[in-house]
Amino acid sequence: MNTFILAGGRSSRMGRDKALLELAGRPLIAHAVSLLCSIGLEPRIAGSRPDLVHFAYSIPDNYPGCGPLGGIEAALTTSSSRLNLFLPVDLPLIPPAFLSWLMERAESTQACATIPYYLARPQPLCAIYSKDLLPGLKAALAAGSYKVMDGIYSAAAQVHQLIDTFEVETVSAALSPGVWPTEPPLHRWFQNINTPADYAMLEQSTSIH
Repeated sequence: MNTFILAGGRSSRMGRDKALLELAGRPLIAHAVSLLCSIGLEPRIAGSRPDLVHFAYSIPDNYPGCGPLGGIEAALTTSSSRLNLFLPVDLPLIPPAFLSWLMERAESTQACATIPYYLARPQPLCAIYSKDLLPGLKAALAAGSYKVMDGIYSAAAQVHQLIDTFEVETVSAALSPGVWPTEPPLHRWFQNINTPADYAMLEQSTSIH
């Protein structure tokens, strides 16, 4: 399975580049690369970030300025794998064990998209997508439709494939102890960084892998 770090956002609400924000002495992009390498993956960076090539190979957008959906499309275009794991650069507290479990679930179901929900909210940037979605994603971007969930559902409908979604809290409660870690606690796994206040809150965390 190929894996990609989504790092092409404009960071407009943050006011500075999120990928290079430091946490525990390292930029977030370094945390993301290390996290994925720790489970045997070789990540690439999606999002037209040639300035980050010393962290991992960078893939330019085919549809510049279209947000993360453009990064997903560019990544799938270059991928040699049917299933592909995506991780946003600003989720440093997501446990490697969860990503390994997510990959196992996707391999088992072979769904065209495997998308976790947390507190009933989709997490489409921390998900697994099939290369089968590529024609539909290209069509959505060409039509000026840049919302990730809309693009994924539209692309899935075009190829008549099912999307696998699940509520993280419900799965966590049903799993045997030890499958997913309890540190950091579940409510922090999807604590991303969109504003300076988010960053300040994250800096207080000591649960950095």
